[in-house]
Amino acid sequence: NRRKKKDVSILEIPAIPNPFPELCCSPFASVLSASLLPKATSRKKQVIKVYSEDDTSRALEVPSDITARDVCQLLILKNHYIDDHSWTLFEQLTHTGLGRAIEDHELVMEVQSNWVMEEETKLYFRKNYAKYEFFKNPLSFFPDHMISFPNETNAALSHSGILQMFLSSSTYPEIHGYLHAKEQGKKSWKKLYFVLRRSGLYFSTKGTSKEPRHLQFFCEFSNSDMYMSLTGKKISGAPTNYGFCFKPNKSGGTRDLKQLCADDEQSRTCWMTAIRLLKYGMQLYQNYMQPYQGRSGCSPLNMTPMRSISENSLVAMDFSGHRSRIIENPTEALSVAVEEGLAWRRRGCLRLNSHGSPIAMSNMGMSIHRSQSWFHHKISREEAQRLILQHGLVDGVFLVRDSQSNPKTFVLSLSHGLKIKHFQIVPLEDDGKLFYTLDDGHTRFTDLIQLVEFYQLNKGVLPCKLKHYCARIAL
Repeated sequence: NRRKKKDVSILEIPAIPNPFPELCCSPFASVLSASLLPKATSRKKQVIKVYSEDDTSRALEVPSDITARDVCQLLILKNHYIDDHSWTLFEQLTHTGLGRAIEDHELVMEVQSNWVMEEETKLYFRKNYAKYEFFKNPLSFFPDHMISFPNETNAALSHSGILQMFLSSSTYPEIHGYLHAKEQGKKSWKKLYFVLRRSGLYFSTKGTSKEPRHLQFFCEFSNSDMYMSLTGKKISGAPTNYGFCFKPNKSGGTRDLKQLCADDEQSRTCWMTAIRLLKYGMQLYQNYMQPYQGRSGCSPLNMTPMRSISENSLVAMDFSGHRSRIIENPTEALSVAVEEGLAWRRRGCLRLNSHGSPIAMSNMGMSIHRSQSWFHHKISREEAQRLILQHGLVDGVFLVRDSQSNPKTFVLSLSHGLKIKHFQIVPLEDDGKLFYTLDDGHTRFTDLIQLVEFYQLNKGVLPCKLKHYCARIAL
């Protein structure tokens, strides 16, 4: 009773105004108002391990809602790389020999949540020049014999017309052609006629018939991811090296894979690109446009390859006389460029020779290419093709390697027209001097660096200029 009387007397005391009402609290409340406290963040930190192409790794502590693009940006900043919008995060399944480029908008933690304990899976950080190449040149990705449009659509579509149809929610081009499919639970492969529609992927039970009664459902893509076969025939026993498959999210293992195999690289690229567009649609275009959002004059679906001001204004000049002149003859400009390059190399060697022996400098000239990012020492033809494929089959992706068939020569491996071609670089000795050539001595270079620099500016005997080199990067 005494306690109750004390409590009543306390409540009857007149209240004194508080100059800081926001700090006012009762014995049953917290010291600060909940509205004034910082909101508890739901972004938990997690550690991921990312590998480079030379299998060195780096651990990163990242928030749980980080995207693949954000991880790439973080690694670009940490390693002081140049951001050319081609850096990509790859998911690679070691035991099954499968891999895929994680889309820029995908959450990395969601990707990792689908990993199976029995499968050794890694994240790789590398360049993928073909990531959005189909937005720049869709005609080369979708050959006429594999694509058909709705009846009311004119088949002769423009560059932007094809893209708009792929990104439209109402219409979608039909992709069709033969693929080898691995029968479920068996080792054998069967060649079937497949049709890709908005509702999913189907195969025909009767030749090339597209009648509904002859089309059987193969798979849909909302709950599965598409992977490329990196090992070709070795693991799956595929009839060709152009395999790809669909792996359901959180699957039990290889038994749930739906494996397919194309006859050539162009066919596989067409199927995989169309399925990417079907699954992600406008999200892919938003990913592609994101680096250009701040630039003026970039209208959707009408972007043209950007050229630098210097590239448009460069002209060949002759400064040998009393007055300079512009060289208008292309043949003369080419010969002057080669002569200037040789003179520049000779001057460099003379400067270096003043501090060292001529023999030592000549040996250095023969091996200076080994320090270049585009040079790969002793790798096989198959390894070179795998590296270029990982960087994307875009015109101009290249590397230089030692020849395995002839130890004294080198090989330039180059991607062009969705194919990988190999050109032999032959050493040529003339008047006691060593040169390198790609065209039987018509164009000669004192070292491989000069050769690569020349073909980066001139197509010459190659099908295209050298644009993007494959480099082994270390994190």
